[in-house]
This record gives sequence, structure tokens and C-alpha cells, in this order.
Amino acid sequence: MSILQVSTSSLSSSTLLSISPRKSLSSTKSCRIVRCSVEGTTVTERKVSATSEPLLLRAVKGEVVDRPPVWLMRQAGRYMKSYQTLCEKYPSFRDRSENADLVVEISLQPWKVFKPDGVILFSDILTPLSGMNIPFDIVKGKGPIIFNPPQSAADVAQVREFVPEESVPYVGEALRRLRNEVNNEAAVLGFVGAPFTLSSYVIEGGSSKNFTQIKRLAFSQPKVLHALLQKFTTSMITYIRYQADSGAQAVQIFDSWATELSPVDFEEFSLPYLKQIVEAVKQTHPNLPLILYASGSGGLLERLARTGVDVVSLDWTVDMAEGRDRLGRDIAVQGNVDPGVLFGSKEFITSRIHDTVKKAGRDKHILNLGHGIKVGTPVENVAHFFEVAQEIRY
Repeated sequence: MSILQVSTSSLSSSTLLSISPRKSLSSTKSCRIVRCSVEGTTVTERKVSATSEPLLLRAVKGEVVDRPPVWLMRQAGRYMKSYQTLCEKYPSFRDRSENADLVVEISLQPWKVFKPDGVILFSDILTPLSGMNIPFDIVKGKGPIIFNPPQSAADVAQVREFVPEESVPYVGEALRRLRNEVNNEAAVLGFVGAPFTLSSYVIEGGSSKNFTQIKRLAFSQPKVLHALLQKFTTSMITYIRYQADSGAQAVQIFDSWATELSPVDFEEFSLPYLKQIVEAVKQTHPNLPLILYASGSGGLLERLARTGVDVVSLDWTVDMAEGRDRLGRDIAVQGNVDPGVLFGSKEFITSRIHDTVKKAGRDKHILNLGHGIKVGTPVENVAHFFEVAQEIRY
């Protein structure tokens, strides 16, 4: 039997959790157990010599797997001491996310400790903006700031289509190195922003609570917004292909703010562009899994499925069983544990994981949170999440 040992300053003594004996992952894989320490926590780290396609890709395809693959949005981030230390040396987010060496190092921090089944590129959905002639910055404590937000057709005409080889060569380099480092033991994931969400940031000048600026543009000058949406669509098609050609084995599309639209407006300002992206990418990369995530998407689930993506990522406001019923069994699902659960007890975390997996069923499910890991999440609870998830057997 394997043992997960947690030692923290908040515990008077070590806590030992017995885990049931694991079954063989497959006849083509062998496992050995090593120990690793991080953030004052000792966790069991598995080394898997992979000789087959990553578990995540097999699950998305509907192949028979013995457990759900697991990774967590924002699994590389500020809850980890190693990331905090690196931030002290490189305080600018753009410095950290636009340097191939740092991107690789940060992307691999959770991989080295937790061995997730997906290793996602450390980047930001706004990274392409500079290459599109949209100056921006990401300021600590304020978030993204867009300088001179476009307001007219003339402004949108100045937006260039994105050429990733010229503007973000560090992304391609980082993905190639991640594939080499991970060595097919997990799927390397890329990601992009969806046209409406990117347009929202650009038109609003940054983050927004009410989205009044983009809605004003959508409802008073729809042709201007459609022109911007089309530029982002064409650019994201190019960017997804670039990431795939550089080593990404799946790509997640974030349309976080599309759920600010009513269903009728989603069908005009988001859905057609998402469908266009999926159709174009599938023409050149038919086997590349595309994952779509939109927070607060309960009212739009059926419409998200109509985009043609391979996986819909559910947030925690949707019951997993109900989401499955609404989406149908032909599409894979990802999610959807509330990130706040990671502030609970280990027993509570275990219960919620098993509840989610049971409701998702054994086919086409990627275990994940319904949003990113929150700042301040106890690292030992993240370790517990992965340990429990990796011990599940259908």
C-alpha cells in the first residue's frame, strides 16, 4: 500500500493516510514510488514510465481508462511557495510569462510535485495583444490594463492579425521543452482566449463588473464589434495551430465572459466565432482535443456543446450529473469541484471528489476544479486532492 504523509507547522504530529492498493495502470506502464518535499509538505510522488498515449487524451477519445485524468486550472501559481519565491525575483507577471525559461520552470512546478495528467502552459490569454498592436500590461493588484481601448471602426482597423512566430516565439519554445520534459507521461496543454472574452478586455480597458462598454458597442455599433471579433477569431485559429505544432497535445479555449451575454446575444457575438475556430482547427489538426471553459455557464451549456469542441469544462454552479444529461454522452466533460472545497478538511475534499466522479461516470471525464485554484489554498490540500484522484479506480 502507498502512504501519503503530510507534515505541516499547523499539525502537532505527522498524519498518515492509508491508501488502498493501486491496480496496474496498464500492461505497458510501470510505476515506482519516490518521495518529494515542497512548501513544508511531504507527499508521495509517482514516476510513471509512459509508453502509451497520455491518459487525458485517451479519456477524451472515449477509450476505456481505469480512472479519470486530473489536472487543476491555475495549478501553477501563488499558492505554491516555489512560485512565490520566483515572483520575488521577477515581480512582473509579463516578465514571468514571456520568458521561455521561466514559463517552463513555472509550468513544471506542480508537475514535479503532484504529477497531474495535464501540464498547462504558464501564460495569459492576453499574451497575443502586443502582437496585434494592442498595448497592454498586467499590473499587480489591478490586473490587466489596456491602453487606448478601441472605440471605432478606425481603431479596430489598426488591430493586426496575430503572427505567433514573430510575436511570441517563447511560447513555441516553451511548449517544445515541456513536451520533452514531460515525456508523454501527461498531456501538455496550451490555451487561448475566445474572441468575445478578448474583445471584452480590450473594449472595457481591462477587467469589468458590468461590461457596459462592450455591450454599448455590441448594441449600438455591432458591425464594429463583429470586425474585432473576426480579427480575434482568425488570430486564435493561427495561435491554436501554432501551439499544436509546437507541442501542445490539447488546447483549452477560455470564454470566461461570454456568460455575461444573454442566450440570444451569445448566439450572435460568441457562438459563431467559437464554431469558426473549432471548424478551422479541425481541418488542419483533426485529432487535437479542444476544451471550452466559460465560468457561470449553466444557462448556456447546450449552446457550448454546439461549438463542436471535444470537451466542455463545467464550473461548480452546475451539478455534474445534470450537466452530463444536458450535454449528452458524446461530448467529454471537465470539472467541476468548487475551488473553495480545497479550504475544507481532507475528508470533505475526498467526499466531493468522489461525488463528482460518480456523477460524471466513467466515460469521457477529466477531473478538475470548476475554476482556478484560489490564492491562499493550503498546498497540502492540493496534494491531497491529487493523491485521492490518482488512487480512484472505476
